[in-house]
Amino acid sequence: MTIAELTERVARYDPDLDGAWLRRVYELADAAHEGQRRASGESYIEHPLAVAGILADLEMDRQTIAAALLHDVVEDTSITSDQVTAQFGEEIARLVEGVTKLTRIPYQSKEDAQVENLRKMFLAMAKDIRVIIIKLADRLHNMRTLGSLPPAKQQAIARETADIYAPIAHRLGIWKIKWEIEDECLRYLDPEAFQEIVERVAKTRREREADVHAAIERLRGEFKELKLNAEIQGRPKHFYSIYAKIKKGRDFSTIYDLTAIRIIVDSVKDCYAALGAVHAMWTPLPGRFKDYIAMPKPNMYQSLHTTVIGPTGEPLEIQIRTWEMHRTGEYGIAAHWRYKEGGKADQFENKLSWLRALLEWQKDMRDSRVFMENLKLDLFDSQVFVFSPRGDVYSMPAGGTPLDFAYGVHTDVGNHCVGAKVNGRIVPLDYQMQNGDICEILVNKSSGRPSLDWLSIVTTSSAKHKIKQWFRKERREENVLAGQEALEGELARLNVRFDSARGEVIDRIAGRLNYGSPADLYAAIGFGDASAQTVAKRLRDELKSDNVVDLTKVGRKPVARKTVRKASGVRIAGVDDVLVRVSKCCSPVPGDPIIGYVTIGRGVSVHRADCPNVAYMSATPERILQAQWIDDADATHAVDVEVEAEDRAQLLQDIMGVFAELKTQVTSVSARVRRDGFAVTSLNVQIRDLDHLHKLLTKLQTLKNVRRVYRVTKRERATP
Repeated sequence: MTIAELTERVARYDPDLDGAWLRRVYELADAAHEGQRRASGESYIEHPLAVAGILADLEMDRQTIAAALLHDVVEDTSITSDQVTAQFGEEIARLVEGVTKLTRIPYQSKEDAQVENLRKMFLAMAKDIRVIIIKLADRLHNMRTLGSLPPAKQQAIARETADIYAPIAHRLGIWKIKWEIEDECLRYLDPEAFQEIVERVAKTRREREADVHAAIERLRGEFKELKLNAEIQGRPKHFYSIYAKIKKGRDFSTIYDLTAIRIIVDSVKDCYAALGAVHAMWTPLPGRFKDYIAMPKPNMYQSLHTTVIGPTGEPLEIQIRTWEMHRTGEYGIAAHWRYKEGGKADQFENKLSWLRALLEWQKDMRDSRVFMENLKLDLFDSQVFVFSPRGDVYSMPAGGTPLDFAYGVHTDVGNHCVGAKVNGRIVPLDYQMQNGDICEILVNKSSGRPSLDWLSIVTTSSAKHKIKQWFRKERREENVLAGQEALEGELARLNVRFDSARGEVIDRIAGRLNYGSPADLYAAIGFGDASAQTVAKRLRDELKSDNVVDLTKVGRKPVARKTVRKASGVRIAGVDDVLVRVSKCCSPVPGDPIIGYVTIGRGVSVHRADCPNVAYMSATPERILQAQWIDDADATHAVDVEVEAEDRAQLLQDIMGVFAELKTQVTSVSARVRRDGFAVTSLNVQIRDLDHLHKLLTKLQTLKNVRRVYRVTKRERATP
C-alpha cells in the first residue's frame, strides 16, 4: 500500500479529509523509520502503512489513522511524544503513547514486563478505546508477516496473541479482526491440524457452494413473493472455529456452520419476518435457535441464529440481521466509538462495563502469574444472561453464581447478601446460573456481611476483588498483626536474626513491592496478597552479615526477671515493660496453657501452648518466654467458633438462643450452606475463660441436627 492509496481509501468514508495533512503525518513516520527494516527485509514504513490500511477498512477516524502511521515512532526512533504533540496535537500523541511499550523500565522477568505493558494498555483503553483498536490492527499485521521470524518466536507471539488479543477482539466484537487473528494463530500453534482442516474444507467446498447457491436462490424467490428486501450471501468459513469444535470432540461431518447463509434486512421487524419464512420453508433443528437481538451479547453482537434441515437434507445454519447489526457484527466497538462524540456517552460506557471491572481488580494484582491467569479467564468466559426481578438483563460468565450476580448489581448488594432466590425458589449461593434465570438477591443491611468462603464460590475476578477489598478494609489491623507474625515466622525458619531498629530495610522492601508503608506490606501478607516467604527471602538478601543484630538482645534484660507488664490478663516472665498482645491465630483464653514469643518491633505475642505455629517458634527457642494468666473477672477474649449442622428452618435462631442463654456476646456471624446440605455457621464470640467456652460448645452440640461444634484455629492466617 502507498500513502496515496491509503488517502483515497479514507476519503471514501471521510470526504472532509485533508490529504496534505495525512501525507505530512506519513512523511514524519517515513523519515523517522528511514534505514530500518523488518525481519522480512521490507522497509519498516510498510508496517505502519499496512496497519493504517486495516483501520481504514474499519472506517476509523483520521486521528486513529494518523496514530497508526506514527504508532512505532516513539518506541523505535528518536522522535519523542512531545514532538508528535507539537506537530499533530495532543489527541494523536496520546493515542501513540497508549500503544507504546514500557521499554525503558527494567523488570525482573519477561512476564513482569508483559504484565506491566498490558496494564498500561488497559488504562489507555479506559481513556480512549481507539488505543486497543490500533493495537489489534498492529497485531493482525504482525501475524500476517510472522513467517519471516524464527519458529520459537513465531510460537511465542502466536500464543500471546491467542491468549490475549483474540479474546479482546472477541470482547470488543471486532469479528473482522478476531477471525483472521485466530486463523493465523492456528497456522503456527498447530500447523498440522491447520493444514488438515484447510485440505478437508477445500475437498468439499465445490459441493457445499453449489448447495448454498441453491438454497440462496430459493430464499430469494420466497422473499420476493413476501416483498421482503434482503441481501443474501454465503457466510465465510473460519478454520479456527472448525478446529475448536473438533477439539471438543465434534466430528468434522457434524459441524453445521461449514454450510452457512447470512440474511441482511432493513429492520428488526424484517428479521423476524425472514425467520418465519425460513422456518416455514425448512424444518428447524430443536435447540439450535438463538435470539441475540432480544438479548445481545456483551460485545454488542446482535443477530438471529437458526439451524434448519436444508433442501439437500443436510443441516444449514442461517443468520439474520439488519445492516446496522451487520456493521456492528463485523466492526464491533469500532463501529460505535463515535457515541462518545454523539451525546450517548452512557450507552458507550455500558458497552465497556467488562473493561471497567477488569481495571478495578487488576490494579491490586501484583503477582504476574496470577494476573495473567485471571486475565485469560475473564477474557475467555462465555456468557449467560440473567434477569433481575424488575426485568433488567445482566450478562455473567457461564458457571456464575448468585453471588456473582449480586456483586454485578452493586457492591453493597453483594456485601449484604444473605441468600438468593432463582425463579422464585431459594437456592444455595453456589448455584450455577442458567440462561434466562430470574435472580432475586436477599439482603440484610444490619447483619449481612461477606465471608472468606465466598472467594471459593464466586467465579468473576470483579466479585473476588470486592470481597477481598471488604476484608482489607474491615480487618486491616488484624491483617497487619497476622502478616507481621507470618513474616517473623519465615525469618525464624530462615535463621535470619534481624535488628528491629533497622526499619529502613523494611521500608525499602515495601517500596520495591509497591506498598506505601511496611504496615501495608504486613496487611497484604496477612490477607494473602503477598507471600511471607518471598518477603523474608528479600529481607535476607538485603541484609549484610556485618549489620545483623542478635534478636535475643532485643527487648530482653538478662538480669531483670522481676518486672512485669500485663495485657489482657497475661503476665510475661523476664520482660521489662514490653507490649503484650494476645495472638489472633489461636485466640487463647484463661485456662489455656500459654507461652510468650518475642516479635520484631511489636512486643510479645501470646499463643496457646498447642498452637500449630509453635512448631515454627522452636527454630528460635531463645525468643520463647514463660507466660501465665492473671485473674481478671471482667476481661473477655475473642474466640472463633464454627457449628456444622444439617440445614433446617430456625437453625440460626436456635444457635443465637444458646449465646443469649449463656450471656455470651457475639461480635460477628456468617452462615453458608454447602453442596452436601450441611450449614456452617461461623461466629466470633467473647469468652471469659476455658470453662465458659466448654459450656458453650457443649450446649451448642445438643441442638437438633448439629453434627459438630469446634473452636477455630486460623493456621493459614497467622504464622508466628
